[in-house]
Amino acid sequence: MSSMDYFCDHNELYWDYEKTWNTKNETTPDFTRCFENTALVWSPSLVLLFFAPVDIYHSHVSASRPIPRSSLSVLKYGFSLLLIIIQVLLILFQLINVGYVLDEIPVGEYLAPVVRLVTYILYCGLLYYSRHKGISSSGVQFIFWVLHGVGEAVRFRSNILRWQENKENLETDIFILEIISFPCILGVLGLNCWADVNPTRFIRGPKLSERPCPEEDSSFLARLTFEWFSPLAWKGYRKPLGYSDLWDLNVEDTSSVIVPKFDKEWDKQQLKVKSGKASYAKVNQAVGVDFTDKVERGTEKENAVLGSVLGALLGTFGMSFLVLSAMKLIPDMLLFVSPQILNLLIAYTSSGEETWKGIFYAAVLFLSAFISTMITNQYTYRMFLIAMRVRTALVSAIYKKALLVSNSAKRESTVGEIVNLMSVDIQKLMTLLPFINMVWSAPFQIGLALYFLWGIIGPSAISGLVIMILLVPANAVIASKSRKLHAMQMTMKDQRVKLMNEILNGIKVLKLYAWEQSFEEQIMKIRRQEVEIFTKTAYLNAIATFLWMCAPFMVALCTFGTYVLIDSRNVLDAQKAFVSLSLFNIISFPLAYLPTLVVQMVQASVSLKRLNKYMNANEIDPDSVTHDQSAVDPIIIENGTFGWDADTITLRDINLHVKDGSLVAIVGTVGAGKSSLLAAILGELEGLNGTVNTKGSIAYVSQQAWIQNATVRDNILFGKPFDARTYDKAIDACALKPDLEILAAGDKTEIGEKGINLSGGQKQRVSLARAVYSKSDIYLLDDPLSAVDSHVGKHIFDAVLGPKGVLKRKTRILVTHGIAYLPQVDNIVVLKDGELSEIGTYTELLERQGAFAEFLQHHTTEEDASEMDDTTLADDLKNFAAESRRISTDSESSAGVSDVGEGVRKRMTSSGSSQHDSRPQDGRDRLVEVEKSETDSVTMAVYKEYLRAAGWYGAVGTIVLYSVYQTFSVGSNLWLSEWSNQPVVNGTQDDVGLYLGVYGGFGFMQAVFIMLASVTMDLSTLRSSANLHFKMLVRILHAPMSFFDTTPVGRIVNRFAKDVDVTDSLLPMNVELWLNSSFSVLATLIIISYSTPIFIAVILPVGLLYYFVQRFFVASSRQLKRIESVTRSPIYSHFSETISGAPTIRAYAAQDRFIVESEEKVGFQLEVCKIAPRINRKLFQVDYNQVPYFPSVVANRWIAVRLEFIGNMIIFFAALFAVLGRDTLSSGLVGLSVSYALQITSSLYGLVRWTSEVETNIVAVERIKEYGEVPQEAAFEIRDHKPPKLWPESGQVKFDQYQTRYRPGLDLVLRNVTCTINPGEKIGIVGRTGAGKSSFTLALLRIIEAASGTISIDGQNIGRLGLQDLRGRITIIPQDPVLFSGTLRINLDPFEQYTDDTIWKSLELADLKSLVTSFPTGLSHEIAEGGENLSMGQRQLIALARALLRKTKILLLDESTSACDLDTGLKIGLFYYFTEIHRHWESFYVIIAQMNMFPDELIQSTIRKEFKDSTVITIAHRLNTIMDSTRVMVLDKGEIREFDSPENLLSNKNSIFSGMVKDAGL
Repeated sequence: MSSMDYFCDHNELYWDYEKTWNTKNETTPDFTRCFENTALVWSPSLVLLFFAPVDIYHSHVSASRPIPRSSLSVLKYGFSLLLIIIQVLLILFQLINVGYVLDEIPVGEYLAPVVRLVTYILYCGLLYYSRHKGISSSGVQFIFWVLHGVGEAVRFRSNILRWQENKENLETDIFILEIISFPCILGVLGLNCWADVNPTRFIRGPKLSERPCPEEDSSFLARLTFEWFSPLAWKGYRKPLGYSDLWDLNVEDTSSVIVPKFDKEWDKQQLKVKSGKASYAKVNQAVGVDFTDKVERGTEKENAVLGSVLGALLGTFGMSFLVLSAMKLIPDMLLFVSPQILNLLIAYTSSGEETWKGIFYAAVLFLSAFISTMITNQYTYRMFLIAMRVRTALVSAIYKKALLVSNSAKRESTVGEIVNLMSVDIQKLMTLLPFINMVWSAPFQIGLALYFLWGIIGPSAISGLVIMILLVPANAVIASKSRKLHAMQMTMKDQRVKLMNEILNGIKVLKLYAWEQSFEEQIMKIRRQEVEIFTKTAYLNAIATFLWMCAPFMVALCTFGTYVLIDSRNVLDAQKAFVSLSLFNIISFPLAYLPTLVVQMVQASVSLKRLNKYMNANEIDPDSVTHDQSAVDPIIIENGTFGWDADTITLRDINLHVKDGSLVAIVGTVGAGKSSLLAAILGELEGLNGTVNTKGSIAYVSQQAWIQNATVRDNILFGKPFDARTYDKAIDACALKPDLEILAAGDKTEIGEKGINLSGGQKQRVSLARAVYSKSDIYLLDDPLSAVDSHVGKHIFDAVLGPKGVLKRKTRILVTHGIAYLPQVDNIVVLKDGELSEIGTYTELLERQGAFAEFLQHHTTEEDASEMDDTTLADDLKNFAAESRRISTDSESSAGVSDVGEGVRKRMTSSGSSQHDSRPQDGRDRLVEVEKSETDSVTMAVYKEYLRAAGWYGAVGTIVLYSVYQTFSVGSNLWLSEWSNQPVVNGTQDDVGLYLGVYGGFGFMQAVFIMLASVTMDLSTLRSSANLHFKMLVRILHAPMSFFDTTPVGRIVNRFAKDVDVTDSLLPMNVELWLNSSFSVLATLIIISYSTPIFIAVILPVGLLYYFVQRFFVASSRQLKRIESVTRSPIYSHFSETISGAPTIRAYAAQDRFIVESEEKVGFQLEVCKIAPRINRKLFQVDYNQVPYFPSVVANRWIAVRLEFIGNMIIFFAALFAVLGRDTLSSGLVGLSVSYALQITSSLYGLVRWTSEVETNIVAVERIKEYGEVPQEAAFEIRDHKPPKLWPESGQVKFDQYQTRYRPGLDLVLRNVTCTINPGEKIGIVGRTGAGKSSFTLALLRIIEAASGTISIDGQNIGRLGLQDLRGRITIIPQDPVLFSGTLRINLDPFEQYTDDTIWKSLELADLKSLVTSFPTGLSHEIAEGGENLSMGQRQLIALARALLRKTKILLLDESTSACDLDTGLKIGLFYYFTEIHRHWESFYVIIAQMNMFPDELIQSTIRKEFKDSTVITIAHRLNTIMDSTRVMVLDKGEIREFDSPENLLSNKNSIFSGMVKDAGL
């Protein structure tokens, strides 16, 4: 007697096996009344009671407002109240019917209404609390009503049957109440299928955005089936989706929630790092950086434990991951219900069991598959959410690290490498995360399958286990080699992206020098190595595929073979064969996926190591600068020794006190350490000894102006609130008002990347205006006046920096090369070889007759004095200059020296001009074009391009090989069916050896052909990717400059990084899985049609439905991928921009704001409610790039649920047909039909999924194809129009009615230019901003093409020449001395045309020989990215050395001395005058003798051989730089206004040039 019988009537059992299962004939089963009143009532109630705390907690943590009363809630309460009343009445009627004697009622009978009553009251309480906390739908409550509804449905049926069988003896009142209660229960269940009305919600202050995600307000059923995605899917089907159609992320998925959690865990990891931990701290009301737990450098630091990125991720997401891992266990176990039911179905077909049992088996088969579908998709969805959150956390962490990384570590991790960390390495982790549980799930599934196999075929299953164990070492070897190959491939990818990033940043210099082919070859050299690694990987993958495709079949073959061979009485009948086969099919997925999992884990481990290395890189040490606000002086350096890294000393023994409100100038030669001193004050250098203290906020103006891709106003405000008065004052003081009037949209004009549409002077003045507007306490100015015109520089000094300027009460440190400003400063600091040589006022230093006085003796002219305001000091300086000339020139004419000295000196500070004069002239304020995103289906042209690049033979061969593979697969299953149907004679089967051998042959051929197909496909897709990359590279390198002006570098890098990675790795895998799914579906349909032809009637409509759903789904999925790709580019652009401006960002203490902007750039700001104004806006950022990714994840689950449901229905009907047609079907056919039906769900879903993935990721090909078709410059080489080998022979330049513009649609920048420049002439070009000066030289080099007219050089129309022949025969020293990472030799001679001796000679002439000699590796010295390990002056000298190597007849000087100090500027000025030796030889001899620059013999030899007949064209804003020119060309609005000798132009007082000279005070 069961213990549960206590609850039953004395005449009734709790469980009656005969009544419930062993029913006779075709009668339907039934439960006992006791079972219905206990198990069916108590089970749902216990579920609700058990999970009530979960429901309460979920409601408790909600921050939503109460849900207002609605018709839905009223109906829920109404039905619940009615059910409560019914239960009370049931209890009363039961008591009344027995005269209140409880012993007369079975315990289960009277407990049932009591339990229901308590449960309904509990439900009402949960409903009230959840609504009060703003929860519109509860999963716990919904599940309760589903379970309760199922139980009550059984009881309702039993009541109806009892009423039919025994109407007279039924208690009518109780019967009526129970009948009434069931519709009420169904009513509440139906109401719980919908969510309540949306409450007016808030999340601790901020309002929701205008586009909230519908998930949060959808019902539990809608969440379970992802029905809340349907409106977006329909919209995407009807029209292409745009970004405005997408919802915002759920709050828990935003960076404002995720990033703080990850930062907290990363800080815990950093506590393990003995060298220190970084955190943000407030310094003087500004965000700075603080470090704790510091230890001494050296051995302890080297042995420090590194923080683990994996540890931080586990700390942040580990609990969610563990919960989901437990969830994964449920569908894994449900997998094995199907083989057990199949076993019962096959047995059913040969038995006489009741029909209802067969239907029950079919229903259980459907139910188990349905539950598995629901749980699996929820699990997968949430795993993808974790992966998305991991990306959010890591991108933010990498960005923050970039703002903290030290200069030495920065050299190790270039922008290209960090872009790869963001685009590739994080993607590897995202790819692995949703499937990482297969690490334990695969062995679990294999083990459980073997357990069930043991139950079917006994110890023979061990043979299959042995095969699996033998494959483990092979897998280990493959994994090891794969890891090494992947690490090598990532290294190559880093190098390629890094170099590509540098090329794009220096593309203008490449074009000016015609170096495209050299750098193209450098990229292709790396790419060839990358492709070689991919080729090795392809062969390795083929071997892995062979082994793992063999594995399932070998397991089956060995198991069946062992079973039939060890005992002749072991018969392989249909039941054993197909149940075993279904178990082998379960095993096949984990076995087939293991190679992919191994590869993904290898790639992820490599990526984790790379992330660990970067995240643990050394950071800038803020201990080198303290911020003691009680210090006497705002800047104090005591015994300071600094270096760019711990191994080199840049500054030593620095002692400096800067008084509050003083103006201090820093002077010195190239490499003296001027910029380094400012860097030390900012904390950019490593403090090796001594202390530095700053008091107050800092503004910094770098030597190379850093400009953001934003409007002029935004660049000046730099995150500060707009104040019109302060803003106008800054604009006027920095002389920007005239420039803003020229710009198309004034200060709302967008500045291109790196200030592409501003001149050098404009960029510097915007940078200076930013500093002025900041109202900081300390101003560090790194030679901001060198890039502006002399009169503008004088105005800025007077209005901003000088004693009467707007900053007169601020503390200012000014690095300057302008001697005229020195008398007005409070103190002068003289640096020499990294040491503080002298410090004092101007007068004091002159009186000391020390290094400063000697410096002035060498470089001062009377023109310096003429620019001074103090007449006494001016007179002294004039006398000093005259005395210095008298001492230095014993027999030479002082007048000659003065004249030449003037020209030379004024070249020392020649201004920067615009890179070109391009400005939008169409009234629009945007320069950078919005990245295009296609909206229609991916065209067939894209697929054809991909196949054409792969090669048609490879494409066709792959399809043929896959066809043969599937043919053998189908053959093996048909052969197994034939084998299992063989009759059993005397307990044995005949020809077992034949059947086993043929079955094994089929399996071996499958493995061979799938290996061949894998190799063919991998090599073909690799060839395609390589060809597409090459085509894009060539087209990009030969695109016109207008393309780069309007296209951010980050956008192009995105194509070369992410999109190329997709075509390299992801797309081939998608294509392979699509081919597998396609042929698998085809094979399945063939098998099912052969086994049960009736299935065709079901498959055809289902196939049409599948096709429709696929097109429906792909339309949205494809567009979401496109939007995600487009929104990814701003991450890289913003990141690159931030890296280049990191010193400025840190100086302004704006790290925190830029971290927010990196989430914001990639996103937008949620509004802050008025009721919570104190909430930090940073906490409510929405990751813009994740917004399209999130619905793409949901879309996959949405389609999966629907397709798998249809597949589950196919399983049900397949089983049902087998049950209903058991009289006409053999056991073998039933087994074959149902076993394949079990596979069709995954096969059809796989087909839809991978079709979508292929079309989604083929977008990468589409994007590469787009850049492979960009407009091109003119032909690089034209064989029919090759100039003579020695061309240009004389250097004559002739313009004939020439006109040009920068881009189609813009105004002309040069108009009707007609002039002739004779051989050997020295031409100076002047004009105000926008006059067309730089356009003149760009036209000569055909950087911009003619709109009309011609340019001829030595009689050759340059418009008919190839660009290589033109640009390679003209020498230019550009304004920006761009260097590339690599050896010094590559930077000087990328084509390796010159001998080492020739290069050393050019270095000597450029005064770089001593510097290069000091390098341990000489010409092989590695230049850092952007030349960061050289000063600006040294970079300019390298540009000079490049020019010395060219030896051409035409030389263009584009403001080439703006970055140099006095000494360097003088040397470049000398280079200009080498070409005028026949006119100024005596004067130069004097100056050279003064400077001791070169040996006389070498100088004379160089200038006589190399430069005596050159034609020189100089662009200048400073008029004194071209006063000695043969002729001066005055440009205005693109037209030549004047063109004559300086003397003639000056003699005409009405000339424009004369007026300009007068304005400049010359």
